[in-house]
Amino acid sequence: MKRTLLRTGDGSYTLHIPEWNEQYHSKHGAIAEANHVFIKSGLSHWFANNEPNEISIMEIGFGTGLNALLTLLESERENFIIDYTGVEAFPLTWEEIQQLNYSSMLNISDEKFLAIHKIPWAERTAISERFKLIKMQQLFSEINIENAYNLIYFDAFGIRVQPELWTEEIFQKMYNSLKTSGILVTYAASGNARRAMQSVGFNVERLPGPPGKKEMLRASKY
Repeated sequence: MKRTLLRTGDGSYTLHIPEWNEQYHSKHGAIAEANHVFIKSGLSHWFANNEPNEISIMEIGFGTGLNALLTLLESERENFIIDYTGVEAFPLTWEEIQQLNYSSMLNISDEKFLAIHKIPWAERTAISERFKLIKMQQLFSEINIENAYNLIYFDAFGIRVQPELWTEEIFQKMYNSLKTSGILVTYAASGNARRAMQSVGFNVERLPGPPGKKEMLRASKY
């Protein structure tokens, strides 16, 4: 499937899929969206409401690695200890990765961003003293994990183009994967997605969305 480079509203790049008219990140700002949805409403929220400084995260849709990079930077800034699992069915090519401008936009060297892409798949690797990463190449429907994560970044492609990723079946897998008091955050706010989450036991909140989007969802497991 063809992917083309697209500059988003905050100057950071994303990848566009012409066949679907869909982007990997918001066209209003890739970094702005990731920071708002996954860092502020997910990672920071979880640590604000839990005592340990350690967390286990699963990302659904590793994609460009932007969410993982921002989480790595947050672990260094806040002294968090993070065990990160990125799940991706169709990894980017090295050529596509090298075109992304996240390092320059965040005023950091390329070393950290490239490190998360260079490590082997299916091998947990220490990117820093406080951040371990394992990347798994698999379909989301193949995930069968129980009580393993504190936080899920649900960053799948939108319900318009891949409705099969926003079903009760998938969210049951997400619910099972979370530990008690775990949370799932996503940029999405559709009623169908919210009802699917609620049907498997999640308590779902509507939150203010990132730039260009009115709302997003955060789901909690009690």
